Amino acid sequence: MGIGWMAATRKRILDRNRARRATGVIALSLMVLLAVMTTLGGVLLWSSSVHAQQSDSANAGQPPTHQPSAPLTESDIARMLPPTDMDAGTSVHSDMRTSAFDEGHATPFDGASIPQNPLAPNADPIGAKSCVACHTLEDTQASHSLHVASFRASGSASAGPQGSCETCHGPGSEHAKNAAAPGLIIAFTHDSKTPAETQTHVCLSCHVGGARQHWLGSVHQERGVLCTDCHNPMARLSAEGVLANESINQVCATCHQDIRAQFNRRSHMPLPEGQISCVDCHNPHGSITKPLLKTDSVNETCQTCHAEKRGPFLFEHAPVAENCLNCHTPHGSNQENLLVLPMPMLCQQCHTNNNHPNDLLTRQNLRNGLAPDERVMGRSCLTCHSNIHGSNNPNGAMFHQ
Repeated sequence: MGIGWMAATRKRILDRNRARRATGVIALSLMVLLAVMTTLGGVLLWSSSVHAQQSDSANAGQPPTHQPSAPLTESDIARMLPPTDMDAGTSVHSDMRTSAFDEGHATPFDGASIPQNPLAPNADPIGAKSCVACHTLEDTQASHSLHVASFRASGSASAGPQGSCETCHGPGSEHAKNAAAPGLIIAFTHDSKTPAETQTHVCLSCHVGGARQHWLGSVHQERGVLCTDCHNPMARLSAEGVLANESINQVCATCHQDIRAQFNRRSHMPLPEGQISCVDCHNPHGSITKPLLKTDSVNETCQTCHAEKRGPFLFEHAPVAENCLNCHTPHGSNQENLLVLPMPMLCQQCHTNNNHPNDLLTRQNLRNGLAPDERVMGRSCLTCHSNIHGSNNPNGAMFHQ
């Protein structure tokens, strides 16, 4: 009996151990399976993230594109519009019915009215279909335009979705009757009979406020510059801005040829290298300053980048505090650091006859006339006066430190 009991006990122990091993194998298998599934899930998530990042990177800086099968919606247009480009409800069109953006009015174009043509006051709207019957090329070129896409998506207040042409060009019935007669349609060129004020008025009826709040009275406005001198909404010539050329710098250089030449000088702002553009310093749509600066003064414009020259300093250098252009030319110079004159001649425009050895040749204590002064040979004023823009050093009254 003792031997039978021992055998039975041993069998139970062996069975229990086998069961434990089986349970352990199953648990280990489940853990391995869980680890594999977790790893695969992480790889899939990582792959999806990388693909999304690559897609975003590839599309960075590209203008929004839409497939022909998926026309622009009002929400698409609202997202594409610059946030400060238009001020809803402030249009100069007397019957503009725009309101704050909501589901009913996603863009300022929703309530865009058809402007009146002072040269054809009795004209009536005829719809875009009538226009494109003749102007097929213009219709093809303008199909990319945010303007046309917006008008077609939302419709104008006066003529519905077919009012896209007339929302800018005015009612076309008189023009359709006599297409050869000038002035019966609002045209955006200097050669047209349409007054410059009317052309600008049409654009500013939507594009108000923001960067354009100082357009009236600006240098460009007073000299008869038209919106279409810089912008071309009928052809895709630039990646952004609906410009009349490939870049804003090329647009500005169309008129400002002398300034363009200055950028070819030895020392120049990094505009040719593409690091800055004209509109980093200037606002072509108007400013309270004559050179159309984006800030209130030359110094404030320069100090936007050159903040270390801003001050205030314990010891101010008067010409610097007055105007950076006293010493520098902003667009380009044949002198170092955009200086208007080489050193030390620049300093000598103010600092003369002060018993300072500021000339290469001097009569100082010499009977036989002019002779070299070794103290200034191979040196410049900045050799000693290194903090010429101003100093906060207690011993910096002479800008030595």
